[in-house]
Amino acid sequence: MLGLAKAIQLSVAPVFLLTAIAGLLGVISNRLARVLDRAQALRSASDEGLDLALLKRRMTLLTRSTEAVTVTGVLVSAVVAVTFVSAIAVLDLAAIVVPLFVAAMLALMVGLLTLLLDARLSARMIRQRF
Repeated sequence: MLGLAKAIQLSVAPVFLLTAIAGLLGVISNRLARVLDRAQALRSASDEGLDLALLKRRMTLLTRSTEAVTVTGVLVSAVVAVTFVSAIAVLDLAAIVVPLFVAAMLALMVGLLTLLLDARLSARMIRQRF
């Protein structure tokens, strides 16, 4: 029973990270929905031009960000599972947990950086309009 309590205790921190990842995916999907709505509005109007190309670039960035953050969620889930198994089976699986967590953080950085690139592109579009 003590092993189970320790396993749950060790798994709690990455589970909070999963909550943050879910929130980040919500932000990204909302941004993507707004970009798609704007692209549809531009497509129905005769004034396409540069804005449509920039919106297409934003869609690409947001899609890549979604992919990277989703990979982060999968990797963090794997960290939770391996940590749980490690605590229950009383095995030292640090050689598995550490690379999984590092890979998760790298994927999160990619997702956040692509989200930052989208925000910069969005700001550029706004500056061009006003």
